Amino acid sequence: MRADRIARLRLLRTPRIGPVTWRQLVLRYGNAARAIEALPALARAGGGAPPAVASIAAIEREVAAVERAGARYLFLGEPGYPPLLGEIGDAPPVLVARGRSGLLARPAVAIVGARNASAAACRFARQMAHDLAARGVPVVSGVARGIDTAAHQGALDGGTVGVVAGGIDIAYPPENAGLQEDIASRGLLLAEQPPGTEPRARHFPYRNRIIAGVAQATLVVEAAPKSGSLITARHAAEYGREVLAVPGSPLDPRAQGCNLLIREGATLVQSADDVIEMLRPVDPHGPADPGRGYAPPPPAGAGDAERRCVIGLLGPVPVPVDELVRQSGVAPAVVQTVLLELELAGRLDRHAGGRVALS
Repeated sequence: MRADRIARLRLLRTPRIGPVTWRQLVLRYGNAARAIEALPALARAGGGAPPAVASIAAIEREVAAVERAGARYLFLGEPGYPPLLGEIGDAPPVLVARGRSGLLARPAVAIVGARNASAAACRFARQMAHDLAARGVPVVSGVARGIDTAAHQGALDGGTVGVVAGGIDIAYPPENAGLQEDIASRGLLLAEQPPGTEPRARHFPYRNRIIAGVAQATLVVEAAPKSGSLITARHAAEYGREVLAVPGSPLDPRAQGCNLLIREGATLVQSADDVIEMLRPVDPHGPADPGRGYAPPPPAGAGDAERRCVIGLLGPVPVPVDELVRQSGVAPAVVQTVLLELELAGRLDRHAGGRVALS
């Protein structure tokens, strides 16, 4: 593996560095190797000790595990990376993939829904997925119980993409081990976490953003009002993608989420034709570079007064970065610099929706 790819993986596997921070660092310093060199100074400016950078030996072990799993890496900004996913601000810098990555050069639709779905909803999802895949539209889902399982089963022959919350070599839920293998051998399996990672609760929201990010439209078949499926749908709306929903009986709690989405403006769907008419061609080349849509802050650090002003506005309650800029009167690039320093010092947490809070 090339030295620059090793450096990208080392930076990504370093504690306190998530996708947003990774992208800011690479854009600021030009490449991952120079970003790694800059970490100690940035963390000291934020008032903490620098994170321990992942070693070359650790990355080499990970690379070997990826190869043993029959998988490969997809790097943001390089050919093969899902084109639409590269457009979102917190796109994974690296994905692990098994199967036909060319599937995502075509317009894709995500189908998600309840794990405890009704038999009727599972049958609808399976048929919808079959009809879409048969017409050349890959179906994306999360390999979970219920609607996800039905969607993958329906689309296996035509093309399906499974996004797992843990490592690509970990089957979850266990009863879907056979299905996960079928997806990898006949479709495409994607993972953000390195091999061997057991899925934890915090991993599932990250998986949901990938499901929404790789697809042009997200269809919710059955979902409770506060379910992960609605989180996926809201990610899709934030990314400017189509949100679709299947209406259900108001007497069934599993339909309340879908009915709520429709009331809020989601498109009511009854057939594959309703979905296909909304799709557009995909640019197979994807983003030209990891910084598409993001203006990097200047290399110069923040002054002490500016740093104190921004930190003074932070607390344990997450606040949008735009609000910090508005209230502080400090230039956006300088605010981002302060937040980057704090995060690398272990003093800042990033939350969904571009919000931040002190740790």
